[in-house]
Amino acid sequence: MSDSSAVRFADRLNNVETSAIRELFKLLGKPGIISFAGGFPDAAMFDVDGIRQASLAALEQEPGAALQYGATEGYQPLREQLAEFMGSKGAQVLPEQLLVTTGSQQALDLLGKTLISPGDKVIVEGPTFLATIQCFRLYGAQLITAPIDGHGVDVQRLEQLIVEHRPKFVYLIPTFGNPSGAMLSLERRHQVLEMAVRHDTLIVEDDPYGDLYFGEAPPPSLLALSDQVPGSRQRLVHCGSLSKVLSPGLRVGWMIAPPELLAKAVMCKQFSDAHTSTFAQATAAQYLKAGRMPGTLQRVRQVYAQRAQAMVEALRSELGEAVSFVAPQGGLFVWARLTGAGGRLADGNELARRAIEHGVAFVPGAPFFARDPDVSTFRLSFATVGEDRIREGVGRLAKALQG
Repeated sequence: MSDSSAVRFADRLNNVETSAIRELFKLLGKPGIISFAGGFPDAAMFDVDGIRQASLAALEQEPGAALQYGATEGYQPLREQLAEFMGSKGAQVLPEQLLVTTGSQQALDLLGKTLISPGDKVIVEGPTFLATIQCFRLYGAQLITAPIDGHGVDVQRLEQLIVEHRPKFVYLIPTFGNPSGAMLSLERRHQVLEMAVRHDTLIVEDDPYGDLYFGEAPPPSLLALSDQVPGSRQRLVHCGSLSKVLSPGLRVGWMIAPPELLAKAVMCKQFSDAHTSTFAQATAAQYLKAGRMPGTLQRVRQVYAQRAQAMVEALRSELGEAVSFVAPQGGLFVWARLTGAGGRLADGNELARRAIEHGVAFVPGAPFFARDPDVSTFRLSFATVGEDRIREGVGRLAKALQG
């Protein structure tokens, strides 16, 4: 098709643009670069033996079910294992209340399909997960931003925005958010659930990082706490994922939602991919059944905690007052702000460009804001870099900041 004008794209594509992060990755081919840019787990942490055994068990025990088409709602043994997994974290869930999705990313897409009409208002955190911004905009959402601090979303401001805008729903990452790393306090979690009931507002809780805590476990999820706030459970959607704790390549996530919303999501998923890979689901089910997850989580928590500590110490010693940040208590990220102290650079985009020249990469913060971006912010991931390389990389960042 030589005449490009023959391709007439959908109007919805006018609402989105190529991810700034994906554009940045094109610059990372430079030899010897230390990358703090990725938002993914360390492949060296994958329990390859456990996953191998689980996949063999899936083929040996139920080869027909593992290799055949399956129910759109999900492979029943996996739904049962995931309900048990959620129960171990204090959230009482029946298998039939849970839809298995192709990563929690698909859960967000299904929410866009089932809930968002063009022009609908949706409240997200500022900053929030970049793919969420792109996904909801694709369906025509008008995004409203609720500010956050080191303890998560500002609940007073969030309530004002709910009253003012009457959104279709509110999207939050309460535990070690991407990119902020912030953890919503227990008190604020109760307040969010109470305002959901008070204003009859749907809350979407995205929780891909909640198991990656470094010291004490975080407060229970909104889903687990919903039992304590009458009426909140039916105004709550919970999205979970095995991507950050087991393997992103399995593409296993799940969505827990009120029955009528779950039914619509199942219908839309049917049109989209029929079902999540049954082989991946059977493998995940066997893995969870084998009881290896607690040991795997213990290992990755320990490694990520040490790397986070190395990054925090390096930032304090190498950059000092030039940056401000809250030390993460879990997750994969440090979210930092350039202070401009001593007349130094305060633009994250410019620092990202300079940093590449000095052999280190990170993601500037502006793309993570649906509106009114704070250009002094940036995101550093410590997950895939060893402690010595973290110290070296932060040293390079300090040189880039100096000019």
